[in-house]
Amino acid sequence: MVKIAPSLLSSDFSNLASEIKKLEKAGADLLHFDVMDGCFVPNLTFGAQFIKSVRNTTSLPFDVHLMINDPDNKIDWFSTAGSDIITVHAEACNNLRETLQKIRYLGCKSAVSLKPQTPLSAIENLYNDIDMVLIMSVEPGFGGQKFMDDQLNKVSQLKQIIGSKNIEIEIDGGINLQTAPMAVQAGADILVAGTAIFKDGKYQENIIAIQQAIGER
Repeated sequence: MVKIAPSLLSSDFSNLASEIKKLEKAGADLLHFDVMDGCFVPNLTFGAQFIKSVRNTTSLPFDVHLMINDPDNKIDWFSTAGSDIITVHAEACNNLRETLQKIRYLGCKSAVSLKPQTPLSAIENLYNDIDMVLIMSVEPGFGGQKFMDDQLNKVSQLKQIIGSKNIEIEIDGGINLQTAPMAVQAGADILVAGTAIFKDGKYQENIIAIQQAIGER
């Protein structure tokens, strides 16, 4: 089944513990944390301590997306904070293989993200070190952006390359009732959604609507 990962970038940070409990009750499969350093992307969000502070509020997997420069020196922080999946950007790593191996060594699933203009060739020969690939369908940095249709081809190509390997494909950016079915048809296994889930506070209704749109209800 396709998994729904609400992006907490769209949540109420001042009541995050409450938000997480609502999302768990609403049927979220995992929670997506966008960590931004204001350098790799032009936005600043939160760090490892913020994630650690809400780890005990839920048993849902924490999907932590590091949009930061030089993530190698900070991976330990996010592992200790309670991350289950740690995603680094191919564009931000000096030695991507070593970074991915370090994530696994620390007990987390290793994931790599690609900006819209970054080709799949950036991760060729690395699939044995990858548990998940995150395809960005917007330019990373801010929520609420328009879905970039051309990234569907990248998802389809990645699906063919992966074949029978145990690697999940996640897509993030502009996911809504119209784009979710296209992403799933292309081969996405995990949908990260922000505005589409948080827009009116009706989390359960919105998650169910996405599930219905992709034919899973």
